[in-house]
Amino acid sequence: MLPSPIQETGDERFARHGIRLLLKRDDLIHPALPGNKWRKLAPNLRAALDAGHRTLLTFGGAYSNHLRATAAAGRLLGLATIGVVRGDELATQPLNPALARCAADGMRLHFVSRAEYRSRTDLGYLTRLCGRLRDLGVPLGDPGGDDPFLIPEGGSNTLAIRGCTALGRELRGRTDIAAVACGTGGTLAGLAAGLSPAQRALGIPVLRGGFLTSEIDGLQRSAFGGLRGDWSLDDRFHCGGYARTTAELDAFADDFAARHGLPPLERVYVAKLLYGLTALADEGAFAPGSTVTAVVTGRH
Repeated sequence: MLPSPIQETGDERFARHGIRLLLKRDDLIHPALPGNKWRKLAPNLRAALDAGHRTLLTFGGAYSNHLRATAAAGRLLGLATIGVVRGDELATQPLNPALARCAADGMRLHFVSRAEYRSRTDLGYLTRLCGRLRDLGVPLGDPGGDDPFLIPEGGSNTLAIRGCTALGRELRGRTDIAAVACGTGGTLAGLAAGLSPAQRALGIPVLRGGFLTSEIDGLQRSAFGGLRGDWSLDDRFHCGGYARTTAELDAFADDFAARHGLPPLERVYVAKLLYGLTALADEGAFAPGSTVTAVVTGRH
């Protein structure tokens, strides 16, 4: 479903400050690859198929939406998928629902220590990893022995960033501020590049650390040869870190869904985004008369 629909909320917590809140329902794009996962994966999948690859190799944490989407894409396209998962202690534990879904879609899960996972972008490590997987009997590539098609953590590479510019173009003339939750920063990098000069993009990081500014700078320079668009980050709403939540966030998410007749809000990204925007509206961060659009990137 492209372009994805835009939904008016009529939320009084914004309206009393003279602000319109819209939802960009990217979660409705595809039943198995919702939201930014479709926008980031689709160009990578085209490149993999065009080059004749039959296996996708990617990375993620125990609750990674990216791993789930890659596994689903592999099932739909008849491609083998391998997910390198952060946390070797998980190998001896029952799979959580996210990883169980990956396995059900045919993804081969390979668990590594957190220290090893930090080497995931090192070319030498990737070569050694592929060799180790082969030694374990994991089939890589086609019968000729080609290496798998590599998709980075979160799917954020040059192809993905360029793919996300379509999100910004779909919002031209529709909003003043386009806001999105950020994991690796790839969606924000593309979104900002696709908006018009009069618009700005706002990112709400869901991880602690304050490292995303330099990451997004690097992604835009790689994809476009320089910085693009007016964008900023507010990193106060991660609620303790990735996949962490609080009783306040849970109560907010349940209330927001009930107010607007929505399905349960996805907690890792979407709930934190909307929670952050509501707090910012109360703080006076948006000028009266502004339209703010929250990009709903995934499902519960």
